[in-house]
Amino acid sequence: MANQNNNYRSAFIIVTVLFFMWGFITVLVDALIPRLRDVFELSYFEAGLVQFSFFTAYFVFSIPGGGLISKIGYKKGVVVGLITMGVGCLLFYPAASFRVFPIFLMAMFVLAGGITILQVAANPYVAALGPEETSSSRLNLSQAFNSLGTTIAPLVSAAFILSSTVMSSDEVATLNDAQQMAYYQAEAAAVQGPFIILAIVLIVLAGAFALFNLPKILEGDDDKSGSYRTALKIKHLMFGALGIFVYVGAEVSIGSYLVNYFLELDVEALVEGSAVMTSIASTLSTIFSDTNIQDMNASQLAGTYVFFYWGGAMVGRFLGSALLQKLKAGNLLASYAGVNVVLLLISMNTGGLLSFWSILCIGLFNSIMFPTIFTLAIKGINQNTAQGSGILCTAIVGGAIIPPLYGAMADSFGLKIALLVPAVCYLYILWYGKVGSKVELEEVAEAKV
Repeated sequence: MANQNNNYRSAFIIVTVLFFMWGFITVLVDALIPRLRDVFELSYFEAGLVQFSFFTAYFVFSIPGGGLISKIGYKKGVVVGLITMGVGCLLFYPAASFRVFPIFLMAMFVLAGGITILQVAANPYVAALGPEETSSSRLNLSQAFNSLGTTIAPLVSAAFILSSTVMSSDEVATLNDAQQMAYYQAEAAAVQGPFIILAIVLIVLAGAFALFNLPKILEGDDDKSGSYRTALKIKHLMFGALGIFVYVGAEVSIGSYLVNYFLELDVEALVEGSAVMTSIASTLSTIFSDTNIQDMNASQLAGTYVFFYWGGAMVGRFLGSALLQKLKAGNLLASYAGVNVVLLLISMNTGGLLSFWSILCIGLFNSIMFPTIFTLAIKGINQNTAQGSGILCTAIVGGAIIPPLYGAMADSFGLKIALLVPAVCYLYILWYGKVGSKVELEEVAEAKV
């Protein structure tokens, strides 16, 4: 038993490193939205296509990924996912060099395909590394390190990707040939550098991970009796898939447009008018980018404060991991969703610092949602776990569908009114926590036989 516990602990640590990596990369993609919007002079809706391309990969690859993992195993599946992510990162090099928007979208798609395979393997694996009753707590702890990656990424993006001012096409036209070439090279380098480094790290990780000896703990490793036909009949799983769909859509919608939202709130005036805000921005910029606050443009300043959105999710997951040892997962999930609805209404109907901080606090209460919905949805489905994971990861396509809807609504009515879109998403999650996750099913009973 002691050796088994040690094996589980080692496996948990190893897989948790992967959670960090895909969290970091996912939010680094968010930073490209305001950048690409400026470079290609896109509308909010067109900028939302960046997330559409990224999260559509979850819809395309999740179920095939589940099938691949059932054939080659979780370990090889992770290696395939890491290598695919590395290839996606390398594609940012030609995309930035040629300044062609569709190539950026293709790079996003390939990168997300690798992350999808990783998600399909890692989430149920962590959930199964111990007793079922503490699976939500365990997955929240791993996801906390995912949030550590999402917390650091905005600061890296503020230092590198958002660090220079983008010229409009009219301004570029006034430059001579040499100046235009120098400008385009600088723009390309701002994107290429971070993603080339990530590609190298991911490929090295794939090689190292191939050497690890991970325990086989899921029935799906050896038992091929699970099927998508059976999984699709499990109601609490399907309700959970919709929960994942709306949660990811809400989280990504808010995170993707935070920089623009803060610019609309006039973040420079907010910082100048508050000694606390100035101190925070100065400290973060000095630690992570070695940049004086006086030298930061408005987008860079706004990007720095996105740290608190993703940082709140990280802190919340560490706290949530402890709370879920004592509280029922569904009830805590519903409570957090209700709080987020209130925070959105406050931000919509106020201005200044209250609107600013209320929307940032949503990150704190987003924290437990994905891992808790995931573990509630796969609870009791046994040999259908791999298929259930594939279905749930397919639902991450909400990050492709809902942000463009948010962007279209923002184009028509403004960023504040558009917050009604994530508010509706959180209302559904509230229902799932209280009702949908507790539906008793004949299909689950059959799955246990």
